[in-house]
Amino acid sequence: QVQLVESGGGLVQTGGSLRLSCAASGITFRSYNVGWYRQAPGKQREWVAIITRSGNANFADSVKGRFTASRDNAKNMMYLQMNSLKLDDTSVYYCNIVPPVSGYWGKGTQVTVSS
Repeated sequence: QVQLVESGGGLVQTGGSLRLSCAASGITFRSYNVGWYRQAPGKQREWVAIITRSGNANFADSVKGRFTASRDNAKNMMYLQMNSLKLDDTSVYYCNIVPPVSGYWGKGTQVTVSS
């Protein structure tokens, strides 16, 4: 059974930083490109970052230059470092493989950015 468990969210002021983590189990993690996604209230879920199997990362324009992403295949973990946070970054953040599998969505972790 595949489980993806996100953690690290919280309440932060604009300009602050957070580091999200995702723990994967039940899959051969290193075999997949993986991604971070987010969903704000009333909006569609959108991708934020993609991390290839080799560790290269690509980012949505909205977060480029502010977010970095990494993975540790030995630990089946992936991370999202979020800096210079903006109000618009307020969302529930999820991890999944790329392309995402509906049955793999976890509960996500809430990130709230306040002014």
